[in-house]
Amino acid sequence: MEPVNVLIVEDDPRISEIHRRFTEKVEGFRVVGVANTLPEAVEQIAVLQPDLVLLDIYFPSGSGIDLLWDTRSRFRQIDFVLITAAKEVHSLQEAIRGGAFDYIIKPAVFGRFQDALKRYQHARSKLAAAADLEQRDVDQLLSLAREGGAEREVMPKGIDAITLAKIRNAFAAPHPEGRSAEEVGHMVGTSRSTSRRYLEYLVEMGWLSADLVYGTVGRPERKYFRS
Repeated sequence: MEPVNVLIVEDDPRISEIHRRFTEKVEGFRVVGVANTLPEAVEQIAVLQPDLVLLDIYFPSGSGIDLLWDTRSRFRQIDFVLITAAKEVHSLQEAIRGGAFDYIIKPAVFGRFQDALKRYQHARSKLAAAADLEQRDVDQLLSLAREGGAEREVMPKGIDAITLAKIRNAFAAPHPEGRSAEEVGHMVGTSRSTSRRYLEYLVEMGWLSADLVYGTVGRPERKYFRS
């Protein structure tokens, strides 16, 4: 699949550089431009037409929310993740109304940043591959955006949000060899059977993938990998 083309719109050059480096650490994403002013952003959006804009709200010359709405009126295929110091409820409401995929409060932590991009990438690939959708497919796709935003996915019976967050956190750092249910249980303080229940739920949601790994001796072991 083609990489996701990203435009970073941030008035502080130091922060925009951090976000550029964060983005380039996530496989499947490519930074195609950086704009430090709103006029630069308008111009680069028109020329580059990126897939995703990482957008601040506060600018000396105006609001990033206005840029979001203006872009939506002209380029509906462009998506947004807001990364901002704005903690006011109305800013979040405006972002949601404008269709922002996620909303991250500064300073952005790489784990949270990466999680937002990975969920966006997964939703994008699912939509690209889909023909007709069942309600279950719709619910899964919408939950990918809700996980990082104001709305939280409705947890099924036997799945606790706090424990689920701990299980996810076990995959925050890259681990190409995968992790077993026993290993994850040890990391978060749960039994093997409990961790496996949560891990299988994340596989079902598309957040993890699973495979049988064959060692030199003994039975194959089921390992879990970040999708």
